[in-house]
Amino acid sequence: MARYTGAVCRLCRREGQKLFLKGQRCYTDKCSVKRGTPGQHGQSRRKLSEYGVQLREKQKTKRYYGVLESQFRKYFEMANKMKGVTGENLLSVLESRLDNVIYRLGFGTSRAEARQLVLHGHFNVNGKRVDIPSYLVSPGEVISIREASKKSAKIKEVLEITESKLVPDWLELNRDSLEAKVVSLASREHIDLPIEEHLIVELYSK
Repeated sequence: MARYTGAVCRLCRREGQKLFLKGQRCYTDKCSVKRGTPGQHGQSRRKLSEYGVQLREKQKTKRYYGVLESQFRKYFEMANKMKGVTGENLLSVLESRLDNVIYRLGFGTSRAEARQLVLHGHFNVNGKRVDIPSYLVSPGEVISIREASKKSAKIKEVLEITESKLVPDWLELNRDSLEAKVVSLASREHIDLPIEEHLIVELYSK
């Protein structure tokens, strides 16, 4: 699947806030989000219309999770068919992507890095290698770093950087065995991202 390959800091500046797309860099003075909106007239944009506000919220959410439009639409349709609130269901589905779970567990410093590590086959799900970042985990599944990968310099570096990272309650991590269990799907209270999901529902409902 195609991926955005441009400068990710530009995406944060476009949304006017940190999307934490570059891992540890986002927590340092090197973060460029304070430079403002990119483009010659970035600072003089007119006030957004209702549609514009809804569109920006969708774009921001897609960028947080690193998915493109067709897949995001697929997730929305999936969430719309589930019981409960569509917007909250959508975020729960996005959170259950394997690359996001790897990031939440601290096995990657950013979702982009977690996606790359999944593609390179560093993780098992229920004892079987899974290299599909969009794989949706289910409650009860066990995620682990493959034995051969535990010796990887890259994996060791990532684990050292994320050693103090807090793991959300819907995941259960054993740091000694580097094995984690999906306790439940993420609920809205577990998701700390500043997303107004109702705006996305309104946009797709037009």
